[in-house]
Amino acid sequence: MWKIAVDVMGADHGVAPIVEGALQAAKSHKSHGCPACKILLVGDERQIVPVLDQSPIARELQHIQSSQNLQESIIEVVHCSDYIRMEESATDALKRKESSIYIATELVREGRADALVSPGHSGSTMSLATLRLGRIAGVSRPAICTLMPTITDKPSMILDAGANTDCKPEYLVEFAIMGYEYARSVMGYDDNAIRVGLLANGEEESKGNELTKAAFALLKGYPFFKGNVEGNDIFNGSVDVIVCDGFSGNLVLKASEGVASSISQILKQEIKTSPLRLLGGLLLKGAFANLKKKVDYAEYGGAPLLGVKQVAIISHGKSNARAIENAVYQALRACEAKVCERIAQAFASTKG
Repeated sequence: MWKIAVDVMGADHGVAPIVEGALQAAKSHKSHGCPACKILLVGDERQIVPVLDQSPIARELQHIQSSQNLQESIIEVVHCSDYIRMEESATDALKRKESSIYIATELVREGRADALVSPGHSGSTMSLATLRLGRIAGVSRPAICTLMPTITDKPSMILDAGANTDCKPEYLVEFAIMGYEYARSVMGYDDNAIRVGLLANGEEESKGNELTKAAFALLKGYPFFKGNVEGNDIFNGSVDVIVCDGFSGNLVLKASEGVASSISQILKQEIKTSPLRLLGGLLLKGAFANLKKKVDYAEYGGAPLLGVKQVAIISHGKSNARAIENAVYQALRACEAKVCERIAQAFASTKG
């Protein structure tokens, strides 16, 4: 049974959606093709326990535990009252050893948990995961890997999505290797068909800035490298992994979220302008629901921090229960696929 440490403190909407999402994942893991798990809820028990007491899912999990004579509880609360607020500095987490994110990270480092999920202060999560869990040998900078919707049934992945605003060409090569390994081991993409592209302002080799031109020259020797890709390629299914510096990746991510939200609002406003459009909207209700699901960040759960020695999933601060549920599934798949070991092997063979 894999153990997932969930930092329940510091998210925008309080502890309730974080706890409920984690509970749902523990209950429904099998229907999502994931192995069984134990959830370690790290945070203030005065806020967590009332949510558990009122949750029918928590009661159902207790019944499962009893009926299956499990020696270990499916849900455990690890109490701490301190947490890193969003307005605080990421470096504060290194000194605050009683904070929820520090304790959750230590649970993973000490082997008491197999993976970390946190919708709290992302900078603190990145800093602690890098410094306490450690970098995989050969990785200069861990990268955030974000799933993006495409017109196909497979999402694309963009990294780095915000961990490293300033990059060297070698970092982009490392991001490509890590993205490729995540695509094949966790996402289940065909090894021989995975396409990795370098984000630039044109497809020609001569396009891009000094960083991308230098990275292009280094990536040319890799069989998975497709070449330069443009922003629209992230969504049209022509590429599986897109590498870029964290500054560009975060801009793409936030712009995409903004576009998806705006289009949704515009459609709602336009549909309400006439009875005929309202009727059309009703007829297309299923299609709109599928579209919303495809562009909803909650369906992807969170972004793995690739390059650290153990699994760490960074979720959005505004995560709802569905987002946390999917983040736990993502952590479970990464553990089951041994993605950290695969990345370590890839870098070892590259150095060799």
